[in-house]
Amino acid sequence: MFMKKMAFTTALLSSIMLSACGDKPAEKTVSTPATESKVLHIGSTGQSYPNGFKQDGKLVGFDVETTEAIAKELGYTVEWTNAEFAGLMGQLDAGRLDTVANAVAITEARKAKYDFTQPYSYYGSQIVTHKDNTDINTFADLKGKTISGVLGSNHIKNLEKQFPNHEVTVKTYETRDGAMKDLEFKRVDGYINSKPILLAEIKRSNLPFKLVDKPLVIEQVGYGFNRTEKGEKLRAEFDQAITKLKANGTIKALSEKYYGADITTPEQ
Repeated sequence: MFMKKMAFTTALLSSIMLSACGDKPAEKTVSTPATESKVLHIGSTGQSYPNGFKQDGKLVGFDVETTEAIAKELGYTVEWTNAEFAGLMGQLDAGRLDTVANAVAITEARKAKYDFTQPYSYYGSQIVTHKDNTDINTFADLKGKTISGVLGSNHIKNLEKQFPNHEVTVKTYETRDGAMKDLEFKRVDGYINSKPILLAEIKRSNLPFKLVDKPLVIEQVGYGFNRTEKGEKLRAEFDQAITKLKANGTIKALSEKYYGADITTPEQ
């Protein structure tokens, strides 16, 4: 008798559980295509002061906050991916990122691969040397010297164009910190990056650097998108938002916050 009651109870409980599962299928949370489409996957090194860096565990900076202002204007949220610069561009190529917000120069080579927005800032490729190098003041003084820079950055390409006959030795690093440290400790003779970034870094950390000559070239910075239906849609939306945020002063204010200057127009 006891065994029959147990069997009946077990069957009853099983029936209730199956019934409950069948009555509430919507309790399982699934991202709908509409929800997913409002998330942007964007890359930043997270080590590039002042355009994208970590502060108290939070990703901040000029490019980061400009991007988030654009996303907010368009009704998107941003999911950030941090990696070294060359890796971010590789993830963009593979379609794992929608775009990269890390002072990406609009070059002819990149325009052959991506569709770019209008520029939202301008940077000059600038070489610096250690203050103790009193014999390095012009481009001619760099011949036979070693210059550091970030792997995959357009500044390296500009450096190679400036010295097409390999008059300087180019040493590349995966991160900006390594390239700067080697100049600080005089393991290289110079370092190349964007002039506004260099000036901000020198001021922040009191680095013993000085500018060498003038910028090699002034470049436009924008957002590159893959040539897909989604990429074209995002590029057009970003363009619209950039126009509005330039007009209302949002991007200029962020530039002045992080650089102490307006880099939203070409350097004079």
